[in-house]
Amino acid sequence: MSSGELVEYTIGDLAARFGLATHVLRHWEDAGLLSPVRRAAGRRMYGPAHVTRVAEIMLGKDAGFSLEQLRELFAAPDRDRRREVLRAQLAQVRQRIARLTLSQTLLEHGLRCRHPDYQSCPRFREMVLARLDGVELAEALDHD
Repeated sequence: MSSGELVEYTIGDLAARFGLATHVLRHWEDAGLLSPVRRAAGRRMYGPAHVTRVAEIMLGKDAGFSLEQLRELFAAPDRDRRREVLRAQLAQVRQRIARLTLSQTLLEHGLRCRHPDYQSCPRFREMVLARLDGVELAEALDHD
């Protein structure tokens, strides 16, 4: 293949390259994230820029972005707007981390508990009663 020759992929080839099902690429197209070239008989064809975009979408999904958020990020008109989208996602990730940290604390308590049944644990009962009173999980778990 010469260096000036355009590389094109069918939907099956592109999906296989990333270990995806073809319906995933069609879904991303419907969501406005991919725009394949249509060839004879409406066949989708993808070029190098599409390969890069699929990798960007997968990285974004790994970072917790929704398809809508990725569309917004990719369409951002300038660096400032992209940074706003990134900051908003970082805030959401930090919130999820905080919730997961609380979950970890709760589960570790359950594993450390010396009572034969977690429901007979006085500390567990305190946490249940606190939650019944509307106390947030972080505060209910805050104990020595």
